[in-house]
Amino acid sequence: MKIIKAVVGVLRNESGQILIAKRQNHQFMAGFWELPGGKIECNESTEQTIIRELNEELGVKVNTLSLHQTMQHTYADRMVELCIYNIDQYQNIPLGIEGQQIAWASIQDLRNYQLLPTMKAFINSITLPNKYWITPSSNHQSEAWMEKFDEKMTQDISLIQLRSKITIDVDFIAELHDKCKQHGVKLLINTIDKSFGEPHCDGWHITTGEMSKLNKRPCDEDKLLGASTHNLEEALKAQEIGADFVVISPVQATQTHPDTIPLGWGKAKEVVDKLNIPVYFLGGMGSDDLDKTLKLGAQGIAGVSAF
Repeated sequence: MKIIKAVVGVLRNESGQILIAKRQNHQFMAGFWELPGGKIECNESTEQTIIRELNEELGVKVNTLSLHQTMQHTYADRMVELCIYNIDQYQNIPLGIEGQQIAWASIQDLRNYQLLPTMKAFINSITLPNKYWITPSSNHQSEAWMEKFDEKMTQDISLIQLRSKITIDVDFIAELHDKCKQHGVKLLINTIDKSFGEPHCDGWHITTGEMSKLNKRPCDEDKLLGASTHNLEEALKAQEIGADFVVISPVQATQTHPDTIPLGWGKAKEVVDKLNIPVYFLGGMGSDDLDKTLKLGAQGIAGVSAF
């Protein structure tokens, strides 16, 4: 199978809209919309490619950029290995120099376009935060537990997993969800009796065991679905059933599971490189590890006490 290595860039305007371009009639997947970019030429780095392509296609001069995400997508006759870069600073107003149609679109409006398959994962990656807080799994409703939860409402946390090994009162979950909504935080449920129909949440997080029993996505597309994984095989399974993101663990040694051999940064990066969907690193993570995690192309870090 033919392997194509390509790079695309995320350009934003002052309103926060993202620039997309429509593939022309002579191109593969004609008529579909995508991020601007192109194929890597011989002896080019990915950074050199995106700088050249954006200048040739749009007349844009890139000043600063950073890696956002890497992904692979397999079509019937080819595999595309894609690097996505945030164009943090650039000069000149983008124009369709090569005759291509371009448009500025908000995150919400992107879903109204006929997008390339890789764009769904990209949308998830730019709407999900780089920190994913997991609640302590016991003593819910205790004063100490509630203090921790309320504390996160005032910090830079916008995605929370409500984790419990026992059944939790529905009214209590509704109370937590109301708090989250007031602070712009999304709440995912990870309880032992989840039905994927609970009304007081923004989605669900499934365990590795639960995932092994599924062969398709168990919830609607307008809800978030996260999955716990411990190796590449499990992560690929999560992607196959339609998870929006995965958590891979343990990346580093942890005090809670001292006998578990950590994956290490190399294996964790392999998961990032092989998956299209966002990946959070869990296990031995701290705020100091966030920058390194992002540079590897992961979505961010997850943890109970990481932040």
